[in-house]
Amino acid sequence: MADLKMKPVDAVIVGFGWTGAIMAKELTEAGLHVVALERGAYRDTYPDGAYPKTLDELTYLQRWKLFQDMSKTSFTFRHSLNDTALPYRQIGAFKPGEGVGGAGLHWSGQHWRVYPEELRLKSHYEEKYGRKFVPNGMTLQDFGVTYEELEPHFDFVEKMMGTSGQAYRVKGQIVANGVGNPFEANRSDNFPLPPQKTPYTAHLFELAAREVGFHPFQEPSANVAQPYTNQYGCQMGPCNFCGFCSGFACYNYSKASPNVNILPALKQVPLFELRSNCNVLRINLDSSKKKATGVTYVDIKGNTVEQPAALVIASTFAYNNARLFLLSGIGKPYDPKTGQGAVGKNVAYQTMSTVRMFFGPGKNTNGFIGAGGNGVALDDFNADNFDHGPLGFVGGAPVWCNPAGVKPISGIPVPTGTPKWGAQWKTAVKDNYTNTVSFDVHGANMVYADNYLDLDPTYTDSFGQPLLRFTFDWKENDIRMSQYVTGQMQKVAHAMNPKSIQTSVMNIGDHLDLRPYQTTHWAGGVAMGTDRNTSVLNRYLQSWDVHNVFAVGSGVFPVGIGYNPTGLATALAYWSAKAIREQYLKDPRPLVDA
Repeated sequence: MADLKMKPVDAVIVGFGWTGAIMAKELTEAGLHVVALERGAYRDTYPDGAYPKTLDELTYLQRWKLFQDMSKTSFTFRHSLNDTALPYRQIGAFKPGEGVGGAGLHWSGQHWRVYPEELRLKSHYEEKYGRKFVPNGMTLQDFGVTYEELEPHFDFVEKMMGTSGQAYRVKGQIVANGVGNPFEANRSDNFPLPPQKTPYTAHLFELAAREVGFHPFQEPSANVAQPYTNQYGCQMGPCNFCGFCSGFACYNYSKASPNVNILPALKQVPLFELRSNCNVLRINLDSSKKKATGVTYVDIKGNTVEQPAALVIASTFAYNNARLFLLSGIGKPYDPKTGQGAVGKNVAYQTMSTVRMFFGPGKNTNGFIGAGGNGVALDDFNADNFDHGPLGFVGGAPVWCNPAGVKPISGIPVPTGTPKWGAQWKTAVKDNYTNTVSFDVHGANMVYADNYLDLDPTYTDSFGQPLLRFTFDWKENDIRMSQYVTGQMQKVAHAMNPKSIQTSVMNIGDHLDLRPYQTTHWAGGVAMGTDRNTSVLNRYLQSWDVHNVFAVGSGVFPVGIGYNPTGLATALAYWSAKAIREQYLKDPRPLVDA
């Protein structure tokens, strides 16, 4: 029994990051009384992003100020079914968000869409390359929604975030002399703001990429190039390239976040209530197990609280929706031995490799100048923009030179072989800190039958509930893809004529190392789709098993993608909200026949 029982509301939202904020705005506009529950602290641009205290790398990046508190809840990890999973004790390979705004408060601002074929990846590869092309054990699935259906929502999100960029093709016509991404899908409109200025390092990358025959373009960035007011009346100021984006709240109101772009509007809505420091334990179900009655959470005083609601939206960070569903008994847990069940299935990460050029004294690249989403990218090897037939692997990778601001602690590049301390190290820092350029190969990680999530049988959190257990490792397909694209990028590196080149890329047989930072972009676990036997949610992100439960966020992706997931996750949230507003609220029921 709960210590407290609150008055019933129309909808309760679990987690208040990008997708939770979108759902709150959409549902209150539909006239619903909405309560959002966030397990972390209340945060906003002021005071949490106030100048100058936010420009503190030690506090925010090294001591994880805005990230999940691993002392209260974490997860366990193992590479295979034969290993024993152990708890993840400190932030390393990725940085899950916590607090109001979630990871959307500390993200970089890289804002991408998705390629149409990635939304139907299984069908695309089978149609183009044949069924035998996909390796055994790779469990590709389609999203169940098309690019054309999502395009209006991609456009709306770009206007909501004030995204700076340049389109290549609008309404079927090439615009602006074709200076955008020539591979991108058709758009209904250009970006709301022009591209940001190009830093020197990205300019060098652009020149070299064109020289060797690739197609570089300015990255779309949710760091605004000009003063901007979005459709909710929320205001943003132009980015000043301070370099403190990823891992920080933007003191200048220049980086899009739920706290800047949605929350100010929600605060004016009497139907909306936000409760922070509320850790949801489970979604409550009625005796039939087919309808949710609300949620149970623990508040900041330690009280167990029941919040009745007619509609439940799960919008936690990436993989945590899978844990919430498993703890609540929603859907059938995935069993890797039989292939049955779907909750926890098709978890995906992203491969990362880096090419770094050292120019030595005399060529000042000034890497400390930057913005999180700014830079120059190329998509020649992303998705299926190149012929996979003779290569024998699935997937691809965007490549970008992203001058996000080199920090004085985490961003000290020195050549391989430099001592870790002492006079030689000091000399190397002096010679290279402002004289390097790097670019990243940000690869799609495919989904596999033995990469999955379940509840750990041994370890629990501070509330006595089982931790989520990851069983995950790199596969040969993804390593070969990363090696191929990284190899192609050597052409760009040599064209830049540096004194030396340093490449970091995986080798066949390497395991995922959770210690060094890689990327925060996990996906899957509560996959959407059109077959209830292989997906947790239908195409509208509605639970197949409990029709008044919807889930949003990158956890709904049934496959991995090369781009950062924020653009797709937010567009899918608006897609789901539209279905709720136009269909479900008029007649609460399963929106797709099982």
